[in-house]
Amino acid sequence: MFPFIIKYLGFLKVVPLLPHLFDAQLRLWALVSSSLVPRCLDDIEAEVLTWPGTTKILHKYGGTQFNYKGKEMGHIHSNGLLDMLLSLKIKEQYLSEGRVSDHHTFRNSGWISFYIRNFGDADYALKLLKTAYLKIGSRQ
Repeated sequence: MFPFIIKYLGFLKVVPLLPHLFDAQLRLWALVSSSLVPRCLDDIEAEVLTWPGTTKILHKYGGTQFNYKGKEMGHIHSNGLLDMLLSLKIKEQYLSEGRVSDHHTFRNSGWISFYIRNFGDADYALKLLKTAYLKIGSRQ
């Protein structure tokens, strides 16, 4: 459903608060469907916020955005979709492992997408976020 919404209704993301309402529905659906995703997202959030200099905010298109010293490390939508920007070199390295994919919208960039479905995926998401954390930290 999410790819359909992005492809055909993505233009609605500029309507104030609509992305946040949609993301809240994703979270509610995950809770009702007995999905592991909400627990995984809570665990990821708790871990990332223990890293020095990290904060969270609402992402402009829904979900939770993690920042390190004011720069975005990545954001997670409530359906478990982690989006993040890496260098093209690092992106290619992760793509070769076969667990991440090109970003659902920005294909020819450093953006990647990764779906979190279980606790193993949550651990991998933390690895990805740690890569971004260290990358941003090395530039400052």
